Amino acid sequence: MALPSVLQDLSLPVIASPMFIASGPALVAAQCKAGIVGSFPALNARPAAQLDTWLTDLQRELADYQDAHPDQKVGPIAVNQIVHQSNDRLEHDVEVCVKHQVPIIISSLRAPPKEMLDAVHAYGGIVLHDVVSIRHAEKALEAGVDGLILVAAGAGGHAGALSPFALVGEVRKFFDGPVALSGSIATGDAILAAQAMGADFAYVGSRWLATRESNVTDAYREAIVESSAADVVYTNLFTGVHGNYLKKSIVAAGLDPDNLPVSDKSKMSFGSGSAKAWRDIWGAGQGVGLMDDVPTVAEMVERLTQQYLAARERLGLKA
Repeated sequence: MALPSVLQDLSLPVIASPMFIASGPALVAAQCKAGIVGSFPALNARPAAQLDTWLTDLQRELADYQDAHPDQKVGPIAVNQIVHQSNDRLEHDVEVCVKHQVPIIISSLRAPPKEMLDAVHAYGGIVLHDVVSIRHAEKALEAGVDGLILVAAGAGGHAGALSPFALVGEVRKFFDGPVALSGSIATGDAILAAQAMGADFAYVGSRWLATRESNVTDAYREAIVESSAADVVYTNLFTGVHGNYLKKSIVAAGLDPDNLPVSDKSKMSFGSGSAKAWRDIWGAGQGVGLMDDVPTVAEMVERLTQQYLAARERLGLKA
């Protein structure tokens, strides 16, 4: 199956994953200017009215940049929508995205309702859905999403527990549409590996935390650079959904990372006031051990590109 046109002309087969708090307008603009998909969670724009402002300003900035650099590839914007009953902003945020005709919507937690899909499809947008299991993938495709984001073991923030080899392989048995793979992807070699096992795109998150444009504290950036995979803890305590977090931030919150209680999944909340956990507890994937500096996004994309091309050459693949 041919990829949707909005995903066909990227500088690198990368979709930047939307990260709570960390993904702000500066990070998204830099990602898009570097030719990859830039994204942010709708809930990062607070209060809700700010979402319209963010999209207005981002679209204007990227249009001006494209006019000034007609030969450069500018990636599309994607906005993440949490499809859960506790998200009291979902209807409002979807309406704002439809108003701006955001080309890519990333839905999470539950398959998007028909009304949401119809509204996005009406202007030619596409919906990609986060999944951590085959059952979730099948339900999302039944609902009518256009593509899947496979969140495998090792991904930052909310993450699954399946090997990427198993997850991609099983999904490709019944779906030939757009697939992005997430889970410890921090190098150009890993981007190529994602494609080699059957994904179309790498879904990269934690690597952007340690960039100058990310909306995080210097302490968070430093923790990313100083950590390794052994410093990442997998737990559902903070949101009710399993995810990966930096041990250092858990200790700073007065908790024992080796003896965390299990959360009640039925009480998970993603409403307007849910940002505090993500501000105090730092999400990060197992690929943090591969991050040793804090470059700009443009420098990082150039580095990933060179690594990707070198990996292709090393394997004797044509450009």
